Amino acid sequence: MPKLLRLLIFAGCVAGFLESKPPKFVVTQEIETALDSIRADSLRGELSFLSSDLLEGRSTPSRGLDLAAAYIASQFRAAGLEPGGQDGYFQTAHLLVLRTDLTGFAMNLAAGEKTLAVQPPEARVVASTPIDLEKAPVFKLDLSDAAQVQALTAAEIAGKVVLFDMSRNGMRNYRVATQKLREFKPAAVLLVDGNAALEDPSTDRLVDPQDRAAAGTPRITLTGKSASEFFAALKPGLNGGTASIHIAAPLEIPARASNVIGVLRGSDPALKDTAVLVTAHYDHLGELASGSGDRIFNGANDDGSGTVSVVELARALSTLKQHPRRSIIFMTFFGEEKGLVGSRYYAKHPAWPIAKTIADVNLEQVGRTDSSEGPQLANASVTGFDYSEVTDYLRAAGELTGIKVYKHPKNDDAYFAASDNLSLAEAGVPSHTLCVAFEFPDYHAVGDEWQKVNYENMAKVDRAVGLGLVMLADSDEAPHWNTTNPRTARFRK
Repeated sequence: MPKLLRLLIFAGCVAGFLESKPPKFVVTQEIETALDSIRADSLRGELSFLSSDLLEGRSTPSRGLDLAAAYIASQFRAAGLEPGGQDGYFQTAHLLVLRTDLTGFAMNLAAGEKTLAVQPPEARVVASTPIDLEKAPVFKLDLSDAAQVQALTAAEIAGKVVLFDMSRNGMRNYRVATQKLREFKPAAVLLVDGNAALEDPSTDRLVDPQDRAAAGTPRITLTGKSASEFFAALKPGLNGGTASIHIAAPLEIPARASNVIGVLRGSDPALKDTAVLVTAHYDHLGELASGSGDRIFNGANDDGSGTVSVVELARALSTLKQHPRRSIIFMTFFGEEKGLVGSRYYAKHPAWPIAKTIADVNLEQVGRTDSSEGPQLANASVTGFDYSEVTDYLRAAGELTGIKVYKHPKNDDAYFAASDNLSLAEAGVPSHTLCVAFEFPDYHAVGDEWQKVNYENMAKVDRAVGLGLVMLADSDEAPHWNTTNPRTARFRK
């Protein structure tokens, strides 16, 4: 990071909505030295292991995920963090893997004279309950039409079968559509072939047995030329098409997975029982079941980069002789790629009281700078930028460390519900995800490997995050949700 004065007084750079400014902050030589210890070489070494073929893509659950958890715990232990789980550094969840049972499978779609009889090998089913639909209305969603996606209403799709084709569209509209589908609860979602690399190669669904009813809408990916032709012949929206789908209840397989948690205890007697979280998900998509060539989804940027950043931040900030006033909790989640399962489990079974958790800074895709929008150097964006005061601490820390923390004009809101910050936000904790590139080559593809990460840039971004964490942990007042933004109403408790 750029050299700072031994005592640098920060008065605050604040957005207009804030009720109170971030406090004056003194960046001491000790803090500067700790942040300077975050090095590109350390991040490279950690990520080259975490995203190696040895860990087999870190699917939840898997041997590779367990190896990753053990590695992260060893790094927390080496840093001297206190164990934060019920089993040392591990918060272990007992879960169910729901596996598709194709016994008695039947699926027929019709629209006018067009019909499609889907055969079991042509359908990849992800469902937590049996599906029994007879001539349910079909709604065709055209993801290339941003206006249609933005205008979607519950009345249009609730209880209906929504059909769309990912191969024709970019990720931005997909993210917005996914959020709306989650809220409006269609009877089923049918994804026609599309960009198969954007989907988890497994059909297994991972659920918390105590929360099975909220496991989500059934999703079926249809492959083959016939499905694409049927989709192309349909008119957008409600078009008179119907779907009859009969699929048995899934098989149930007991499983377990662990969030990994380490605690840097605060130094202030009055504030040490309150905490700031810094989080990332350490799972990814596993392996393709068959095929030639590379079949491992290494997940270096998504989200190995966030995971090793949490590890490196833990190592750096643990060197502070004078700990921040509040505690800082370093945590990596399992099962993000399965539907935020690990973070949702934590929010329901918090290792640190939610009422005493003042903020969560979630790190996602902080390593790649080769964004689809052009090179992203010395900057980072925060989802839900105007949602809470947390953003202003991060932006101020960025200014002190040479990183521009900015509001993305389109992805700011669209991606807020796309990562683990959402689970903490729904529990009432001001939570955001910080990332460098929203969209990058090899997203959810086998080519997302450690050699493609810009480690010098990632180290700079991590230094800014580290300073932001210290500023939050040393604050007199906890950050608040922005009460003037209607999007925050559901998160304010």
